Amino acid sequence: MHTTRLKGMGVALITPFKEDESIDYDALIRMVDYLVQNNADYICVLGTTAETPTLTEEEKKKIKELVVERVNGKVPILLGVGGNNTRALVQQLKNDDFTGVDAILSVVPYYNKPSQEGIYQHYKAIAEATELPIVLYNVPGRTGVNMTAATTLRIAREFKNVIAIKEASGNISQMDDIIKNKPESFDVISGDDGVAFPLITLGAVGVISVIGNAFPKEFSRMTRLALQGDYANALQIHHRFTELFDLLFVDGNPAGVKSILSAMGMIENKLRLPLVPTRITTFEAIRKVLNNLNIKC
Repeated sequence: MHTTRLKGMGVALITPFKEDESIDYDALIRMVDYLVQNNADYICVLGTTAETPTLTEEEKKKIKELVVERVNGKVPILLGVGGNNTRALVQQLKNDDFTGVDAILSVVPYYNKPSQEGIYQHYKAIAEATELPIVLYNVPGRTGVNMTAATTLRIAREFKNVIAIKEASGNISQMDDIIKNKPESFDVISGDDGVAFPLITLGAVGVISVIGNAFPKEFSRMTRLALQGDYANALQIHHRFTELFDLLFVDGNPAGVKSILSAMGMIENKLRLPLVPTRITTFEAIRKVLNNLNIKC
């Protein structure tokens, strides 16, 4: 029985780049230290927010090793291992070195739009290929297909090493259905900062956050208060951030959060194509909100 429980605020770690688009490993180390020191409950490495589709295999390996070494067991590490080629994923899970990794996050196969049965068979193959705990990731806005509550629950009941789902369908009734009917040992994690608070009130155990890259202390406090049932104080923090939630994603993720981190002096404001930095107008709006929040930028 797997005892890994990814509760609280996980952060979907960004990948900092230098002006020449090479990875800024010094900034990456700074980011990891900043998150660990400011109450991130766990770190999600090589997810979408890390611009993983634009990284080479060599770069991914180096990022993983660097983060594992730097975290040094202080918080759990959730590693993105997903794709739309089931056989290749199975091989990767059987052959790669997962030392220091506590669980893997595996997205619903994107682009080739499998049926619900295809999604089930994909996760069955993955669950049987590894003993690592697995977190499912449903994000239809990116994958082109929604994993239904029925499919999620079927996988959760049948495979003991599938321990949670990162739900980013935006469909509250679907998420509530999963929370209501899930096995005791299976957790629901919000995949969107904006619905983290309402989802926790329904029984989710936390969030894998983008905004947490910049504001780990504030956002983890909101998550903890909500988990403790102190909804009044959690809601206050949630409302302070609601305007930012929208602005962060106007020009695509992680453009918004990278512009904030750059203004904070943590990283260069650089992304790899096809992603580009947030527009000046968006950034001015972000800066205005931050000033209202008394967050210096």
